[in-house]
Order: sequence, then structure tokens, then C-alpha cells
Amino acid sequence: MGKTTGFMEYERIEEGYKPVPERLKHYKEFVIGLDESQAKVQGARCMDCGTPFCNNGCPVNNIIPDFNDLVYHADWKSAIEVLHSTNNFPEFTGRICPAPCEAACVLNVNDDAVGIKSIEHAIIDRAWEEGWVKPRPAKHQTGKKVAVVGSGPAGLAAAQQLARAGHSVTLFEKNDRVGGLLRYGIPDFKMEKSHIDRRVKQLEAEGVVIRTSVFVGAAKDGLGKDSKVTNWAKETITPEQLNKEFDAVLLTGGAEQSRDLPVPGRELDGIHFAMEFLPQQNKVNAGDKLKGQITATGKHVIVIGGGDTGSDCVGTSNRHGAASVTQFEVMPQPPEVENRPLTWPYWPLKLRTSSSHEEGCVREFAISTKEFVGEKGKVKGLTTVQVEFKDGKLVEIPGTEKHYQADLVLLAMGFVSPVAPVLDAFGVEKDARGNARATTDFDGGYATNVPKVFAAGDIRRGQSLVVWAIREGRQAARAVDEFLMGYSDLPR
Repeated sequence: MGKTTGFMEYERIEEGYKPVPERLKHYKEFVIGLDESQAKVQGARCMDCGTPFCNNGCPVNNIIPDFNDLVYHADWKSAIEVLHSTNNFPEFTGRICPAPCEAACVLNVNDDAVGIKSIEHAIIDRAWEEGWVKPRPAKHQTGKKVAVVGSGPAGLAAAQQLARAGHSVTLFEKNDRVGGLLRYGIPDFKMEKSHIDRRVKQLEAEGVVIRTSVFVGAAKDGLGKDSKVTNWAKETITPEQLNKEFDAVLLTGGAEQSRDLPVPGRELDGIHFAMEFLPQQNKVNAGDKLKGQITATGKHVIVIGGGDTGSDCVGTSNRHGAASVTQFEVMPQPPEVENRPLTWPYWPLKLRTSSSHEEGCVREFAISTKEFVGEKGKVKGLTTVQVEFKDGKLVEIPGTEKHYQADLVLLAMGFVSPVAPVLDAFGVEKDARGNARATTDFDGGYATNVPKVFAAGDIRRGQSLVVWAIREGRQAARAVDEFLMGYSDLPR
């Protein structure tokens, strides 16, 4: 694949960033993608390795060597056809996927991996520019009706696949706009929402009916528009109504229950979940008017949680004009370079510095919050202690207590489960983590214990990556198609 000796001749080329002072002034994307010649060089580095571990490293099993080779030979139109054969939305993954495919690249054993993600990004952007991404409505209709509940990447992928199979698909979303966490969790500077909007137009042209501001659950729950479950929903539809109207129901909601930090002082004003903070800024960017927006302007901000969501809080806080931003991570600082012989082809443990960290942030590792300290009901700081692993457990190190000033604390420690009322309303059995219980087996995969109700994405597997959501949405669509028709031509 690519050029036979390319991996020995060419170095990896990273995508560029616009300067920090410039990008902090706005919420637009700032990544500078590869141009045609750079993408060709990256495609040339693909090794013809015989066993492409990158395919299995990628959750949607992108046919990576093939599109690398096509880009090397400047056949961009064929490259997007290959990419779309496994991935409905490469503009999402090409921007925000952490690229486990690159960790599994054979070249990564002792060198820099092929820039697979940057090539994917270049292919889909070129495809949109050239007008190659077009609606693909089904040639024949089956007469079957499917409800997809949740319009994140799993729901969008499933709805598109089912519509292309000829089913009549209605996509329900409790928020006022489509996209799930893509819309209200991922900051615009990482992925502008125009990418979602044009896919929505494509889905509608393929026959998908989209209904926003609709909460699917039990009317007796009495969940209003200000509930953390319904958010901006204006209408409630019961499971009984869906079961009566549709031949199958696919639940593709997210794992939206944020992990809390129940320590003394948690009730103080100024302590918020990341998913209270981030969606507000996305709504403002979309032109909405909000009262009482949570802002970091002029404040000393502490972000608790060292993952991607925490990084997004850092980037947003810096754009607000925070006085300082500090990010806590309870785990020890990982090595700057992974032990490749030990970890390859799996996802390695190593220090990852995001573009948001580079914009200004103090990072503290092996640190735990003991209590929040406040004045007149508002948070003013917190007390921490250093921790270490001992006998397989994290324990406090005596004498390491420290006080940090904080006017705003953002909890970004991940998500523990889907919101309970949705699964409870359907009567879906849950696993030990509170997720919908459903297997991924070929026979009866993604089916729950409730007849004709299926579950896929984070609502089934727990908090995960966008690329995993797309995979599960595609596979669940095939399972639903088989359930309705007795067979399926959809790829799994």
C-alpha cells in the first residue's frame, strides 16, 4: 500500500494549529489540515505490512490501507467511497477521535505512526468541497416503521442505515437541536456544528423524520423542561405510544449521568458539572440568549478530571478569560513516551497534552480533593491531598494537604450511566453499571429484554468514544433490519 519504501523516506507530518493568541479570541476550529501533497506523503508511509492492525484498532474497522493508497495515487473520490463504506460520519471522527488506529499502526512499533486521522480528515473535507457527499435514499420502501431515540452519533448512524434499508425512520431528540454530546458536549473550537447540520440535511433528504424537543419516557415522571433529564424538551411521548406506532424502537441515548464528588462543601455555589458548563457556551455560540450563564471570566478555575471533558473545560475557560486554570487528575502522571514493545498494538498509557492545555493550564497529578471551602455560600477554594498507589489502592500521603483558590470548580470526572427514567420507562433490564442490558451477538444482537426494543451506543456500553457510538449504531441498525425482515444486506 502507498509507496513501498515510503515509510523509510518520509517523516510523519502533523496537522497544524493557528497561533494561541489568535484562536483564544473565538470558538471556531483552528486546526490546519493537510494539503493534497502532505496527505499524499502520509499515504505513501503506509507500509504494505501484510496484517493491517490499524483496521482492528479502529472500532468501525475503517479499511485504512486502501484509502491511504488511494490518497497516495490522488484518487480522492474512490477514497471517500472506501471511507464511507465503514464510517457514516468521518468528519466527526477525523476531528475528535483519539485515533486508536494510529496506536495499532505497525509503523508505530518503533517509529511515528502513519497520520491516519489527518488523512481521514483530508478525505472527507475534500469530499464535501467537491460535492461528492450526496443523499442516498432507498430505492424501495419496506413499509416498516422504526423509532430511534437519541440523536447522538449512534442514533444518527443507525437512522441513516435503517433509512437506506428502506424503513420509515423517525429520530427523536429531547434537546432542541440534533447531535447529542456532539452538539452540546464537544466545544465548537474542536468541531463546529455546521458539520452536524449538513448531515442532518442529508438524513432528511434520505427520508429520516427528525423530531426535536421530544422526551421519550413516562409521562407520570412529571419531568418538566427544566429537568436535567429532559433539558429543553417541550413534549413527552410514552413508550406505549412508540410501541403502538412503530415496528421497532432503538434506544441510542448517551451515558449522561455525571460522576459526582460528594465531599464537604459540595453544595456551595460555583461548583458545577462540566455538562452544565459546556452546553451553555455551545448554545450561546448558536445564537441563543441565556440567563445566568456559567462563565469563567476573571475567575480562578479548578477543573477536576484529567480526561477530554476536562480538557474541553480548560479550553472554554481560557476563551472566557479566566484568571487562572488548574486541572486535577487523581491518577499519577503517566510517562511522556509509552513502552511500545509492551503496549503495541493496544492503546498506550502516556502523557497526552491537548491543544487546550497548550493554551494555558497548570496540571496537577496524583491529587484528590478533600473538601470545598466557601464564604457566604460561594466556593472560594478547596483543600487537596496527594495520593499514591499502595497495595493496588490509592491512599493519601500524610502531610501533603494543600489549599487552592477557586471561584469556579468544574467536575469533569466522566459519566456513570444513562439517565434512569428512560430505561425504567421502557422496562429495560440494566447491567451492574446501570446501562441497558443487551449483547452484541450476531444472533439477536442489541435486543433488550423488552420485545422489539433495542439499545446501542453509550446507553448500552457506557461512556465511550464517538467512533464506538457510530459502530454500535451501524451494527444495531443491521440487527433491527434482520428483526424486521428476517435478513439484512446492511454491513455489520
